[in-house]
Amino acid sequence: MRRLGIFGGTFDPPHVGHLILASEAADQLGLDRVLWVLTPDPPHKRGQPITPLAIRLELVIAAIQDDPLFELSSVEIDRPGPHYAVDTLHILHNLFPEDVLIYLIGGDSLRDLPTWHQPLEFLRACDGLGVMRRPGDAVDLSYLEAVLPGLERKVMFVDAPLLEISSSQIRQRVAGGKAYRYYLPPQVYALVEKYRLYRAT
Repeated sequence: MRRLGIFGGTFDPPHVGHLILASEAADQLGLDRVLWVLTPDPPHKRGQPITPLAIRLELVIAAIQDDPLFELSSVEIDRPGPHYAVDTLHILHNLFPEDVLIYLIGGDSLRDLPTWHQPLEFLRACDGLGVMRRPGDAVDLSYLEAVLPGLERKVMFVDAPLLEISSSQIRQRVAGGKAYRYYLPPQVYALVEKYRLYRAT
């Protein structure tokens, strides 16, 4: 029986913060593997500009290729949208019936969990919730437990370093002509430059 971390996202682009968070989650939660689940068309980002899937796929592969702990999962790429976390978990349970699935989210996503698609079913489908919280990040678990019974016993907090890095911030820096090189793994930086991603024109 393995402990698998499920790390989903748009990854537009994947940055050093993603790698550090995934590594900390694996270390603190005793994960045998972290599956990076690239979301082709996230329901909550409809109408927003997004880099083509083929390029984001190349970026993620470049970001994680040097770490045997990390693995790309095509579970959402291989099926039509919309892509909801609850469906992804059901498919992964079928693929890995003997394994423990720990879904990794940030503290902000935990607070928003009641607004997710079928949140109670999502909670039933995951064996644990690895919540990556930043220092000083407060979450009212008693309120969330009242709305989503059974939540508290599944939450496992991961103490993450204070990293003020986000994909949207990096896109803005590139568009504004600001320095961004060291926010990204070298291979990802090279691809952003190669494809001239996130430029204003």
